[in-house]
Amino acid sequence: MQSTILLTTFLLMAAVASIFLVSLSAASAGDGAEKAPKLEGVRLKFFIAILLLGVVVSVSSLRPWPKAVAAGSDVIHVKVTGSQWSWEIAPKEIPVGKPITFSVATTDVTHGFSVYDDGGHLLIQSQVMPGYINQVSYIFEKPGKYRVFCMEYCGVAHHDMTDELLVVAQ
Repeated sequence: MQSTILLTTFLLMAAVASIFLVSLSAASAGDGAEKAPKLEGVRLKFFIAILLLGVVVSVSSLRPWPKAVAAGSDVIHVKVTGSQWSWEIAPKEIPVGKPITFSVATTDVTHGFSVYDDGGHLLIQSQVMPGYINQVSYIFEKPGKYRVFCMEYCGVAHHDMTDELLVVAQ
């Protein structure tokens, strides 16, 4: 799926570039083209340089695609339910190195389920909406305590909507 998205993005970028190139060549056939032929060459070179720069920046800034957690018998399912202003997580103790699938739901308003490591780095997040069960998967690579926060303002005690997961070595 992600390869398809990447390929589609590059094809659409090529289509946009083609449109610009056609526009530039059509502009050079207009009335002022004979007055400034050098300007057209400079403009075309500038456009190609900007286009190449955009491709280089796009490709170099792509983060590695998230790894899909395979379904199977070793996947641990964690049920997460958000309510104003707490999380109900079962189980709260999960093993390191195992694929974990969080099924997140809410009993009231929209919440934002997020898990942070001890360095404050966001590892996973999912929107938690009434009437839906969303899933997000992750493999914890280090044991320790991980903080769970609500990332969607959900009322006056939103700042207290926190919890912890304990990832343990087997």
